[in-house]
Amino acid sequence: MAVASRNQIHGGQLVALITLIDGMSSCWFGYCQGVFAGVLVSPDFLNLFPTINDGNVSGAVTSSFFLGAFVGAVLAFILGDKLGRKRTIIAGHILNTVGAALQASAYSLPHLVIGRTLNGIGIGVTSTMSPVYLGECVKPHLRGRLLVIGASSNVASFALANWINYALAFRGGPLQWRLPLAIQLFFPFVIFPIAPFVPESPRWLLLVGEDDAAKQVISRLNNETIAHDSVMTDYNSIKASIRLERSHRVPLRDVLRNRDRTQNLRRLILSSGTQFMQQFTGINSLGFYLPTLLHESVGFSLQTSKLLAAVNGTIYFIAAFFSLAVVDRVGRRKLMLYGSLAMAVCHLISSLTLKTAQEDPSRMKLFGNVTVAFFVIYHAVFAPTWSGIPWVYAAEVNSIGWRTRGAGAATATNWLTGFAVVQFTKVGIDNLQWAFFLIFSILCLAFFPVVYCFYPETAGRKLEDMDEMFLRNPSWFVFGKKEMTQPTRPQAFIDAEMARISDSQVTIVEVTPDKTEKPQTP
Repeated sequence: MAVASRNQIHGGQLVALITLIDGMSSCWFGYCQGVFAGVLVSPDFLNLFPTINDGNVSGAVTSSFFLGAFVGAVLAFILGDKLGRKRTIIAGHILNTVGAALQASAYSLPHLVIGRTLNGIGIGVTSTMSPVYLGECVKPHLRGRLLVIGASSNVASFALANWINYALAFRGGPLQWRLPLAIQLFFPFVIFPIAPFVPESPRWLLLVGEDDAAKQVISRLNNETIAHDSVMTDYNSIKASIRLERSHRVPLRDVLRNRDRTQNLRRLILSSGTQFMQQFTGINSLGFYLPTLLHESVGFSLQTSKLLAAVNGTIYFIAAFFSLAVVDRVGRRKLMLYGSLAMAVCHLISSLTLKTAQEDPSRMKLFGNVTVAFFVIYHAVFAPTWSGIPWVYAAEVNSIGWRTRGAGAATATNWLTGFAVVQFTKVGIDNLQWAFFLIFSILCLAFFPVVYCFYPETAGRKLEDMDEMFLRNPSWFVFGKKEMTQPTRPQAFIDAEMARISDSQVTIVEVTPDKTEKPQTP
């Protein structure tokens, strides 16, 4: 049988297109995060919406995006297994397009908030489902790096948004803020034409019983015929893993009591925990309010504040791609551990220098420069560590039956905590001033023992290894257990996969019209 018909893309080209969809989805996500910081300080925008000068109103308008994204993540939780990965992503981008158009054309505050909320819902859906889709379509040795490309694309577009804001800072009128918001409409012109050429996730197809379609997709991804050993090995491994997972299935109430052997609740908490910790490193406090902070608290001019934010975004972007070289070699655990310590130091020094700059106006320029330097270093540390790892981890650690639920819960956690952080950042800076960032220093330090004690390594493992990992290690504590913390695939998991495949070849399962399963002699 042929690998694929001539009008179908397959092999590396197909993987590249799927990665491009994930990358462009992440770009849209990052652009939305970066663009609004410049909008908030544009004179024409402030003249049109004067109530934005109130910290509570500013926080509410900004965080409406996060609240919408939380709703979107919940929708992805519900729809991801029903519609499939690909169709859910497309639905999310339709909402993004409508939301972006409404924001760029806004002439009233409700109009703007509705647009930001719809944009947020769409981003919540796509940021949940896009990493899951990519993770389910690629090989283990590529998965970490390709998922990090998506996260790094997020940072790249964040940097681009800051440069666009700076470039337009010298222009007056509505173009200064409407054009940056309208540029979002570039993304659907890339994503929608690609969508017809990429398939559904093979793991989702097997999950819903579309075995023949799943074999076709695996064949296209592997660039081999359906009968080829690599295709049948992947097919049998995924199929056996689904069967094993279903054999351990328990009622939802038992899952919520952590009484299932595959520990789906524990895995959901772990993936949600990475997103919770990411937001409380303070990244979005700086992402949305850095120009405002530099202008109002450090004393830089408006243009200089936007320039520094753009330079910071560029360094952030460059540093993000460093993780491509280390994410699979070093592993997820070590990047989170070392990143949390380094960020704690950056926030501590920034807080103290900001304190000195505010208390002694004669030294404001000197210590203001030091504050900016450590904000930049903070972003350079965050980019290859906590920027992408939570998205990678949530796409990997959950079981196939709970993957969209786990990713949805993790993304919902990200957006809900992001909403809280952004909502109170302006008020916190106004009232606590330098001490506001000291809070983030303490939190970053506290994340080190949490990761060290509870977070297993997922690098180097097949997605089908994850069930085996939690079946073999029921304790929530992972430190001191080599097979739970080493960045390479343990031999025990390789042996377990071979046993699953062997078992699946001994008994062939036939699905009859009444949807019951009956063993049949080969």
